[in-house]
Amino acid sequence: MSSSVTRAAEAAPATDRASAPRTRRARALVRPGLAALAGVLLYLSFPPRPLWWLAPFALALLAGALHGRRARAGFGLGLLAGLGFLLPLLVWTGEEVGPVPWLALATVEALFVGLTGLGIALVSRLPAWPLWAAAVWVAGEALRARVPFGGFPWGKLAYGQADGILTPLVAVGGTPLLGFAVALCGFGLYELLRVVRDHPRRATALVAAVTVAAPLGAALAARPLVSDAAEDGTAVAAVVQGNVPRLGLDFNAQRRAVLDNHARRTLQLAEDVKAGRVPQPDFVVWPENSSDLDPYTEPDAYAVIDRAVKAVGVPVAIGSVLEPETGPLRNTMILWDPVKGPTDTYDKRKIQPFGERIPLRPVVRLFSSDVDRVRRDFGPGTDPGVFAMNGSRVGMVTCFEAAFDDAVRSTVRAGAQVIAVPSNNATFGRSQMTYQQLAMDRIRAVEHSRSVLVPVTSGVSAVIRPDGTVVQRTRLFTPDALVAEIPLRSTETPATRLGPLPEYALLAVAAAGLLGTALRRARARGGAATP
Repeated sequence: MSSSVTRAAEAAPATDRASAPRTRRARALVRPGLAALAGVLLYLSFPPRPLWWLAPFALALLAGALHGRRARAGFGLGLLAGLGFLLPLLVWTGEEVGPVPWLALATVEALFVGLTGLGIALVSRLPAWPLWAAAVWVAGEALRARVPFGGFPWGKLAYGQADGILTPLVAVGGTPLLGFAVALCGFGLYELLRVVRDHPRRATALVAAVTVAAPLGAALAARPLVSDAAEDGTAVAAVVQGNVPRLGLDFNAQRRAVLDNHARRTLQLAEDVKAGRVPQPDFVVWPENSSDLDPYTEPDAYAVIDRAVKAVGVPVAIGSVLEPETGPLRNTMILWDPVKGPTDTYDKRKIQPFGERIPLRPVVRLFSSDVDRVRRDFGPGTDPGVFAMNGSRVGMVTCFEAAFDDAVRSTVRAGAQVIAVPSNNATFGRSQMTYQQLAMDRIRAVEHSRSVLVPVTSGVSAVIRPDGTVVQRTRLFTPDALVAEIPLRSTETPATRLGPLPEYALLAVAAAGLLGTALRRARARGGAATP
């Protein structure tokens, strides 16, 4: 009996020793699992799902993965979170060109989230670290909104919050302040749970609670800034969705059919007005690329557009592609008067890299021959476009430009009483892209307190009031026209007046947090070196 007991005693430690590596491996996977799950939850918080409230919980999970980690681990965990977020969010970028561009874009953008994770890990040992970490998150978004190739701001935290309770803050400090508030709530939530769990009687629990409550209180205080009252009267606006002959990249090969679709739907709108089925609009907006035939060089295209505009009898903004004899193409909105014809133009200023222009073309061609579909690059315009349309000042923000804070703000500062976002999403089929973009347009409405008109070639087209409410919308790939009375507004919100200053202030906070971390480390090394 004694020998069997001895053998059992010897066997138990051996079993424990064998299970120890498995336990360590399992523990090592906890933080990467939390980071990846945080990214997926962040994706799920974006449209078309009405799950905006998931975003703070996603960032709380990310904080759990990053808190107290070293810089290198922070980068890796941030990268995992970025891939979990951006791979599904941007899957539409490979809709017609295969997985390579999608995977490349999502990976490059996830690297910026990796850098953000590195910064958050560094500041996570500071007092009141959720404040510094939320500012670092904004800094990461600011960086990827600017580089490379002019930046790609898609997926900023603010763009998932169109229905959120913090949304009024966007009228105070723009998308950076709204993103900061969401991040602060998420990081503060983790810190509150951590402090209450480990030190339930500490005063720091109150500080952690404030990081969650403060953004909510600020959002409530900002609610009076969200208004859809008419300050300069009202206007009846119409947006036309003509639809495209077929999905995919090749819809451009049927440029005349796209033009005819929009002209036909405008003629039908004129008939509906004449029959009293809809009110007479004061102006009409067509989508981007509604006439890819240059009406200045194509007499037939000119005649088709002119006939439709004369029929409806009011100014129409036409989305066209202009082909000068030399130099780049122009993605242009043309103001077309029923009497004078084409009068004013606006050239798109933010040109989409790898869509409307191909940087590093010889290198990119090695990975995808689809780059040769863009045989001639587009060039950017320089000035905001505000069209005087029958008593209303309508600012043009073409498609991709709506993702950029400065493009929208400069249009409002130039005098726009209404924002129009003519777009062309036919390339992306029935993907989530159009719903992500629509949510972005709703954020812009609240940010600048302006009605936003969204005419899209294939949908979803919409009319959005200054409080972010969608009052009319179309279905995908259905010819339609929306006619709605909208308020005209000229008051500038604090976000419009302040412009990039709130973002600069938050960047300064992030820099201060990182500098504080560096100084603490330097002092620690100095103390260790002192005999």
